[in-house]
Amino acid sequence: MTAAHGQTGRAILLMLGAVLIFTIMDTLAKWMTQHYSPLQVVWSRYTGQTVIVVALLAPRLVPLMRTRNLGAHMLRSVFQFGATACFFAALGQIGLAEATAIADLNPVLITLGAALFLGERLGPRRLAGVLVSLVGALIIIRPGMGVFAWAALLPLGTAICYSGYALVTRKLGASEPVWTSLIYTAIVGTAITSAIVPFHWQPVAVEHWLPFASVGLLGAAAQLCMIRAFSMAEASAIAPFSYMGLLFATLWGFLFFGEMPDAMTGLGALVIVGAGLYVWHRETRVARAAGGHAGQSEA
Repeated sequence: MTAAHGQTGRAILLMLGAVLIFTIMDTLAKWMTQHYSPLQVVWSRYTGQTVIVVALLAPRLVPLMRTRNLGAHMLRSVFQFGATACFFAALGQIGLAEATAIADLNPVLITLGAALFLGERLGPRRLAGVLVSLVGALIIIRPGMGVFAWAALLPLGTAICYSGYALVTRKLGASEPVWTSLIYTAIVGTAITSAIVPFHWQPVAVEHWLPFASVGLLGAAAQLCMIRAFSMAEASAIAPFSYMGLLFATLWGFLFFGEMPDAMTGLGALVIVGAGLYVWHRETRVARAAGGHAGQSEA
């Protein structure tokens, strides 16, 4: 039991590290989108990761790329690319905390998607959590009001794409090394952006070479930490800590861009986080009940 607790603790630290690194990457990406096309920044994110992964795994690259689930890896990689592209595009137009709060819809969307596509049961309490979280998003986006911006829909695309990524990962299971996932997400993202970025390319100033390279390095480090965290402990034990990203994003937005979320954004974020934590709580209880009492009805 002590060893298990210790491993869970390490997984939580890895998760917190991943969230912190991701928010630093997002902050850097937001700054870069003020000078370059968001697509060019997304290209640097995946190209940098590809260079790092190939350099680290060169002797084992081909064996690690062998898989019986190529289609699933490709689909998962496309979903992750969509999540990154939508989020980086949003950062150039709306606040960091606002974008992060809307993207944090993904946990309840994963619950809904698991019911629709994986055949998992969706009880009334889980459904209520999904609906409440959507209300939280509407509070932030405020359609029909003067503060509404179409760019606020981009983080919603991020949440949807990330949910697809998570559902494919759940379907795929833990049958392959974490490096295989990292390789395919890097290569697919690089291939897609490399085909499009020439039409949006802007010359990169010498002083911006380091930020461009850093985006890829940070993305690879954060993704590896997160994959490792989920391989060490149950998702229900560590996933709630992903909401720390909202606090980090609020802090970085204030320190580097002078952004301070308004009261409605804060209220919507609290509603989304509360609904997400409730859904995770229900899933944890149901999983434990199912493990101890086979056949017990779902919440």
